[in-house]
Amino acid sequence: MSASPSQSVTGARLELHDGRILAWREYGSPDGRPILRFQGTPGSRNSRHPHEDSYARLDVRVIVADRPGYGESTRLPKRGISVVADDAAQLLDHLGLDRVHVIGGSGGGPHALAFAARHPERARAVTVVVGGVPLEEADTVGLIGLNRAGWYAAREGWDAMFELLAPVREELLHDPLAQFRSVMDAAPESDRAVMEDPDWQRVFLEDVTEALRPGAKGWADEGIALLGSWDFDPADVRCSVTWWHGENDANSPIVAVRRLVSSLNDVDLRVWDDSGHLEPFRRHDEIIEELLSR
Repeated sequence: MSASPSQSVTGARLELHDGRILAWREYGSPDGRPILRFQGTPGSRNSRHPHEDSYARLDVRVIVADRPGYGESTRLPKRGISVVADDAAQLLDHLGLDRVHVIGGSGGGPHALAFAARHPERARAVTVVVGGVPLEEADTVGLIGLNRAGWYAAREGWDAMFELLAPVREELLHDPLAQFRSVMDAAPESDRAVMEDPDWQRVFLEDVTEALRPGAKGWADEGIALLGSWDFDPADVRCSVTWWHGENDANSPIVAVRRLVSSLNDVDLRVWDDSGHLEPFRRHDEIIEELLSR
């Protein structure tokens, strides 16, 4: 990816307090307003908006890290959600950043909330975009097959989750676009249209292949963390939260989102009609501008 004089891409590896390695990248303007971004599942530090020039236009510095077991970050077996928030706080210390805006998409949504809950003095405001939420069995009806199977696997334990995800990982690395279309079997037409966009495809390929390069164990760890009992209370989030979601999201059902949102203290739920899980691709600038306004 090329970078203009007003846009840089940097990255490094940080040794955390417990000796694990955290790999991270930055996108956008080095002196821009910092945004801590938690990417979807599975995802890596290569996750970004495909129209990279938008970061310079919005004057933002976007920081993205590999979560444990993805990309170049050390795996942490049996990890929960909160440790990722604490890792991010260490990264901000390393970068000399005190308070930041925070955004999390899909599986990154719970991690964004955990960061705000555990480090309230460091989160200016939070945006969750098509975020994952705790599910009840009735919520799984109509979900994409992998997420529905994942909910049941989480109830059986880590081995069942790994057995589910390991062959999916192999197929994703063999033919990422074809396998992702297969995984998104119940997705609405709006999501299918996004999947055909060449810019979206370019970044998806770079992101998912790096995330899953080390294997499926990190993905299984994250699946258990997200689909089991969360190790933090979203009600502890004190800053403002804007939550964007699609009415027809087949990855994270709106009924469960409304249930979680009701437990938050200061939240603005914004629902896109006739839209699914990939709608944020079309709404990027609007989402970032709203976050920065708080």
